[in-house]
Amino acid sequence: MTKLSDTQTIILSRAARNEDRIALPLPDSLRGGAATKVVGAMLAKGFLEEVDADMRKSESIWRETGDGHGVTLAATDAGLAAIGIEPEDANTVPAGATDAPTEEPVQNAPTGPEASHKTRTPREGTKQATLITMLRAPDGATIEEIMAATDWQSHTVRGAMSGALKKKLGLKVNSEKVENRGRVYHIER
Repeated sequence: MTKLSDTQTIILSRAARNEDRIALPLPDSLRGGAATKVVGAMLAKGFLEEVDADMRKSESIWRETGDGHGVTLAATDAGLAAIGIEPEDANTVPAGATDAPTEEPVQNAPTGPEASHKTRTPREGTKQATLITMLRAPDGATIEEIMAATDWQSHTVRGAMSGALKKKLGLKVNSEKVENRGRVYHIER
């Protein structure tokens, strides 16, 4: 069974909705080196392939080839099979696409609203990971303690708690006034 990340599933689902299976544009949250890494892995697994971009159709370009032409990304049969979609018509395959072996659709592959939901997890060793560790400690942490540990200013600490932790990661951050310590923040367990 093929295991896809949420981002890979989103890219392939978008491509499946396009008649010509073009996978661009990539999700807004995927840029730079991260985009290169994700697309590189999908190319290596055969889920995407580079095809000549049709400049007359104003197709999005993944990269320029250096000779004034560009290539775009298209989902392959294997890519569609990985998200549980069987190609309806062999004639819709973009030029240069490879035929993938017939496989059973992936079981439990997210579709619909679940496919577009992205679960975010912080990378280890980052200031955000330090913040989460401090807030998960039994005694929690004050703004001043977090500022000292991360070298952030107070408004950055507050923004990280409300934006990254609450909105993006879905964590519940609570606070309470503690005598001799001030306002202490902690992640609800």
